[in-house]
Amino acid sequence: MQVPVYSLSGEVVTQLEISDDIFDLPFNDAVVHQALVRQLANKRQGTASTKTRRAVRGSTRKAYFQKHTGRARRGTLRSPLLVGGGIVFGPHPRSYYQAMPKKMRRLALKCVLSAKVREGNMKVVEKFTFDRPGTKEMTNILAAFEIDSSVLIVTTDSTPNVVKSASNLASVDVLPSALINIADLLSHQKLLVTIPAIHKIEQIWGRKVIKHASL
Repeated sequence: MQVPVYSLSGEVVTQLEISDDIFDLPFNDAVVHQALVRQLANKRQGTASTKTRRAVRGSTRKAYFQKHTGRARRGTLRSPLLVGGGIVFGPHPRSYYQAMPKKMRRLALKCVLSAKVREGNMKVVEKFTFDRPGTKEMTNILAAFEIDSSVLIVTTDSTPNVVKSASNLASVDVLPSALINIADLLSHQKLLVTIPAIHKIEQIWGRKVIKHASL
């Protein structure tokens, strides 16, 4: 399929052929949801910890006599019923890691990219030319594309000048093409991609052709 390529002033300059295998797939809700849950779960450290009644600090002496006081039977000050006592069913260190087949992860990413193209939320630009960081210049570029919502800018490699130009703008983030992921794509409404970044995305996530050696 073909998509228009824009200059930084927002004018169409040419057309670009992009891979149908990546940018023209039907949306698979179940796979995308699973991939997003997996990514967010794997970011969790799992270091939250509480003390049970046997781990909390305190005397084990019986607080008062068992009988003839008219009060409840109190065996230890470490009881979860008392302030400073142990915690019942509290969190303990654990791993939140979730596994997911590689083919499903790749499919989820392609589904989200295809949805961006289908909804007209992905714009392809020639390239970003920043000799030095400039927030005003980045603001003018976004205004030329009439972007007033969250936007993810995808470049080929790490581009410090582009990153610094967008760092002071709310809801504007910059990523190299090799690091695009489900969470960032879904948390930004618009996608601004350079032509070299498109080629690198196709190279990384495109269909691999296996060449067999002739006998």
